[in-house]
Parts: sequence; C-alpha cells; structure tokens
Amino acid sequence: MNGSIGKILSEATAALQTAEITEPRKEAASLLMHTLNVERAFVIAHPERELSPDEILRFREVVARRATREPLQYITGVQEFFNLKFAVTPNVLIPRPETELIVEAALDLLGSTNAPLIADIGTGSGCIAISLLHKMPRAHAIGIDISASALAVAHRNAEQHAVSGRFALAQVDGLSAFPARPIFSAIVSNPPYIPAGEIDTLQPEVREYEPLSALVAGKDGLSHIRILVRDAARFLRTGGYLTFEIGFDQKDAVKALVDLTIWDLVEIKNDLQNLPRVFVLRKK
Repeated sequence: MNGSIGKILSEATAALQTAEITEPRKEAASLLMHTLNVERAFVIAHPERELSPDEILRFREVVARRATREPLQYITGVQEFFNLKFAVTPNVLIPRPETELIVEAALDLLGSTNAPLIADIGTGSGCIAISLLHKMPRAHAIGIDISASALAVAHRNAEQHAVSGRFALAQVDGLSAFPARPIFSAIVSNPPYIPAGEIDTLQPEVREYEPLSALVAGKDGLSHIRILVRDAARFLRTGGYLTFEIGFDQKDAVKALVDLTIWDLVEIKNDLQNLPRVFVLRKK
C-alpha cells in the first residue's frame, strides 16, 4: 500500500464529498495535517511526498470517522477560538466563531476594571473565560459547569494557556451553590438555547456527537436563559455586566424576559451573518 500526499488527498476528498461534507478538500487536508503532525503549508508544498503504509492506514481511519459525520474537531482534539488553540472532546461543545462576540463584549466592558472577577456559567472547554484571562492579566474567573468531564477539559486548557492560577472551577448547576452576594464584575455564558423539538433539524455533527445537555433548553429553548436573566443580578456588583449568547431567532423572546427595573440593555451584538447573537445587560 503506497501513495503520495496528492493522490491520498484526492482519494479522501472524494470520500468526504460523497459523505456530503461541505468543504471536503479543506477537511481532508486538515485530517492529513493531523495524521502527519505537519502544517498546511507542508501538505500544499509536497504533493509528491510518499506516505508510509502506517500513515496511510491512520489517515484512512480518520477520514472514515469524518465520513460518518463525526466532527473534525473531535477527531483532531483541537479547535481555535479567539486566536488560541483549545483542546476539545465529546464532553464539551465545540467553540464557535459567534461565541467570540461574548469575549469581545466583555473585554470592551471590563477594560478599565481593576482585577475583575468573572463567572463563566456552563464553561465547557473554558474557551470564554480563558480567552478573557489571557487578555486581562489582572482578572480572575470561576468556570462553572455541571459536568465533571467538561471541567477536566477546562482545567487542561487553563494549564495549556498558563492561566490556571487565576481560574477556579466549580461543579455546580449555574449559580445555585453560591451565596447571593454581589461579588462578580461580569457573568458570561453560552447557555443551552435550542428547543427540544428542533434537535432533529440540526446537522448530524451536532445532533449525534455534541453533548445534548449543553445544547437543549426545554420546550422553548429559553429555560436556562430565563434563570440567568432572573437570578444573575443578585451576584453582580452594581454596574456589573451579564453577557450571554442566544439563538438566532430568540431576540424578541429574550428581550421580553429582561426586567428593565433591574437591568439596562446595553447592546445586542450581531454575528457575521448579521443575526442577533449576544445580549449585553448592565445591572442598575
């Protein structure tokens, strides 16, 4: 069994195209980079490079996994977020570009705050809190998640990015275990927000592989957001911020949940598709 990079890439591209992968050539190259532990430039520059039988076998194994619609990120174990590389496993959601809006908003809001304390509810891989800590060397954060397996991934990422000394982890359900005292400068969250009845409409990569507990939020998709908007103010300092992600069609429903005697609605940030994606609230 033998083959060059060019030949084996063409074979993999065809297999992924048959499996209805959106960018088959790009993903085939990513899987080959993972298999060979090389950069994309190497794959592009050396199409004639012959792969060993072991390399071909390992590459075909990961291509076969991707053809079943297993997410690329779970195969490679890595996803980039806010210009940092994060370890991901099937125990955590795969970080997505729209979630970077939470980080951008929090950085803008907390830029002048001295040593802010941030709570990240449903921290998962830790990507939001760790990105904030990486940019704000005087900040501290608590990553909160009900899943011990998710917290293990967050701990690994905190160690990788050298912020573990400023990043505490708590296995609890939201803010339920914390005393209702205003201690946080900001609360950030990418909560579950998909209505239970819409699971079947999701891509196979999401529906069959990502943790449903981090995706689904009751019949209307708002059960977690409803609790967040209702309870978060008790844990925030006056002038503190609550920043969280919503589904693309939930803007009006979430606005109706916001008690304007407690909160100022600072901003609703749109994603790259110009869809409302992140709410920014300020405690009065």
